[in-house]
This record gives sequence, C-alpha cells and structure tokens, in this order.
Amino acid sequence: MIEAVKIWNEPNNKSHWDPLLDPEWARFAEMTRLAGTAVRAENSTVTRVLGGMSPIDPSFVRRLEEMGVMEAIDVVAVHGFPLDWNLWPIDEWPARIDEIKAVTDKPVWVTEVGVSAFGSEEVQAWGVKKTAELLIGKAPRIHWYSLYDLPRTWEATTRHREAEGSSYYRHFHMGLLREDGSPKAALEAFRPYAADMGVCQWFHFQDHRLDDAVRWLKDLGVRRLRTGLSWADRYRDGALDWFDRQMETLADFDVTVTFCFTPEHRGLEPHHTSPPQVAEEFADFCAEMTARYAPARPQAAAISPARLIA
Repeated sequence: MIEAVKIWNEPNNKSHWDPLLDPEWARFAEMTRLAGTAVRAENSTVTRVLGGMSPIDPSFVRRLEEMGVMEAIDVVAVHGFPLDWNLWPIDEWPARIDEIKAVTDKPVWVTEVGVSAFGSEEVQAWGVKKTAELLIGKAPRIHWYSLYDLPRTWEATTRHREAEGSSYYRHFHMGLLREDGSPKAALEAFRPYAADMGVCQWFHFQDHRLDDAVRWLKDLGVRRLRTGLSWADRYRDGALDWFDRQMETLADFDVTVTFCFTPEHRGLEPHHTSPPQVAEEFADFCAEMTARYAPARPQAAAISPARLIA
C-alpha cells in the first residue's frame, strides 16, 4: 500500500534541482504547492512529504514556509550521509534532526541515510548499527539507502562529479547487496533493524532487479520501502505498464513513492533537474499517479494521516 507520496527529491541539491534556474526556490515552491494540493484532492489520507533536503538546512525550511509550501505538505524529510559526503560526524544525527524540528511543527522523516562500502565493508556494517542506534526512536520513518549497489555501467545522479573527485565513486557502494546480488556484511548487520528501518531503493525503467529486490526485502523483514516514479519516464513507450508492474510487485510493503525528474522537453532547460515550463503539469502527474496507485477509499475504511506520521 502507498502510505505517503514524496514531492521531488533533494530540491536544495543541484544534482536534483537547478539553482541557476530557480535561485530562490520560488518555482519549486509553486510546483510543490500545486502538487500537494493535487494529491490531497485525489486522496485526503495519503501523507504528503516534502522532498528530502540534502544538505540538512533549517534556512531552506524557513524559506519554503515563507512561500506557503508547508500548508501543502504533512512531513518534512531529510537525507544524510555523514561518513561519505556531509561535513559533520555521524554522532550529530540527533542534533541535525532537532535543527529542523526547531523551525517547523511538521514531523521529520529520514528518507535517505546510508554508508558506503567504498573503503571497507566492515565500516559500512558498523555504520548500519551506529545509524540504527542514533535514529530509531528519533525519527518516525527511516529509510536506509540502499538495497543494491549502483551498477558500474550506470551513472550516479549528480551534477557535480568533477567537484566530488573520488567521492563520486562512493555512490556505487551504498547497497547492502553488491551489484551481482551477493550480500555484504552490512546485510546481516541491517537484519535486526529491518522492522524499524525501511529501505530506499530506486528502480530504473524496466529494472531487472525488481523481483529479486522484493525477495530480499521480505527475507530481511522490511515493511517500509521508499522508491520513485519518474515524471520523465511517463513519456516513454510502455510507461504505465512498467509503473503498474512496479507498484503491483511492491504492494505488500508500506510504500513512500517519490515523484520527480522533469522530462527534458517540458523543462525550462532540457534536463531532469530543470524546473518545469508549466508547474501544473507536474501537479497533474502527481494527481494521476495518486489516483492510479493510491485511490481514495470509503471514509469508513480511511486511515488518518496522523497515524502515518506519528
């Protein structure tokens, strides 16, 4: 079942939203307000999550609140990778969440957290345990990134590869499983926490790993999964068939589904990080996906959003 929809991904990270085209996030704010309103019109019980910020930045939250975004969302999400990309130690996780709680009354979810095995698989396994100790009980939702390593033949989603240097290659070692599906030490380290820590796993269009991923997630005892449906993919031939297969295969999990990625021909510039030419078109996509995969239920059977954000 879909318990939540997430509106965009890392909007304050230039790998996911172009700051040159929208330096004050005014276009993002308009798009989010429209999308949040559209989702609520389709299903009033689905929790609406603001695209997880990276870096964790209270000023970004205040800026969006000034532009009315908080009225259209129910949860604020954060992403953090202190052992790999962030300039703060892992023990600061509780303080980083408290920084956001200080500027909003919305619940704060951690929808991406992870540790790369780039340097050592043992360090990654330690990072699983340390992260669980720091975050379980601190955040209502925690999603470990990720189940699988990113295949070497794919590119990491980043616009600042040159600036990252060797850190770019950490993207390819974030999984509990290697690219070939074999387990790392981190898999068994994660198992005791699987019921409390969900997983974030992105599936590419026609992703060959989907069925095996479900088998592994069920074996681990994972209940909560975060994934995405790409607005850009909506224009591919067979898009709805793939979306249907993906969501049907994931039906046994409590899913947070992220809507993001601008189609090249609908952006101000031809790139998935571009603000759309027409913000209403993204809102329409969010409404279509919500109606298709999280249709409103009869009032008597509806689940209160408060139960999902507690």
